[in-house]
Amino acid sequence: MTTLIEALQLENGGVVSLVGAGGKTSLMFRLAAELAEAGRRVITTTTTKILYPTAAQSRRVLVEADPHRLLERAVSAIEKHRHLTLAQPRPAAHPGKLTGLSPQLIDELWALGRCDCILVEADGAAGRPLKAPADYEPVICASTTCVVGVVGVRVLGRPATEEWVFRLEHFCRVTGLSAGDPVDPRAVARVLLSPEGIFKGAPHGARRAVFLNLAGDHRLSATARKIANQLGRNRRRQPLWRAVIGNGLDTPAVLEYHDLVDG
Repeated sequence: MTTLIEALQLENGGVVSLVGAGGKTSLMFRLAAELAEAGRRVITTTTTKILYPTAAQSRRVLVEADPHRLLERAVSAIEKHRHLTLAQPRPAAHPGKLTGLSPQLIDELWALGRCDCILVEADGAAGRPLKAPADYEPVICASTTCVVGVVGVRVLGRPATEEWVFRLEHFCRVTGLSAGDPVDPRAVARVLLSPEGIFKGAPHGARRAVFLNLAGDHRLSATARKIANQLGRNRRRQPLWRAVIGNGLDTPAVLEYHDLVDG
């Protein structure tokens, strides 16, 4: 059984930014649990906003208004707890949510060398399974070593409407679909491959992996495979490294993966 750590090649850690839509938060905390169980020191956070984690997602949540005090607390707690979630106080306009860290603060935290992996939810999607980023999205820190673009595969065959697609106008511009058209594998591949798509702003040199999420049955797995095949047809000019098919809410989390680059 392939683990998330193996599928994303995170045995040596790094800074992982999760972008896109369709289950980033659950995938982040599932990956954090795997890393902590494997003995890694892992921090979860966001550069946007996040719901306050449940105890099952993260047993130790540090919330501090002073960013440098937050780093001090994290450094002193990471050896004991192995997995920490870091955030700043919740914004008044978003009750139940926490404010994330600035990209610069995450870079500073990584430079301290006191944790093995930092997982960052770097994009918001309002619960939709698919999105294209606005001009100011995603918010990816410079120290990122791996960017994981997440797509909820249940969107395939659904109409391109605001019910299913976040930032619908941006999505239609990037993919060439019109509002109401069915979302097909080609459109998903376009939003993954476009410079203005899901991976917009990924640092040069960072690995780019696609996670085709919530593929928990044979029908959805076959749907996800169509997207991976569409991406594979572009392998000669492929900016993406690997497509992973799985379900961050299930066991096993990884069903299969497809390498998208030659060599």
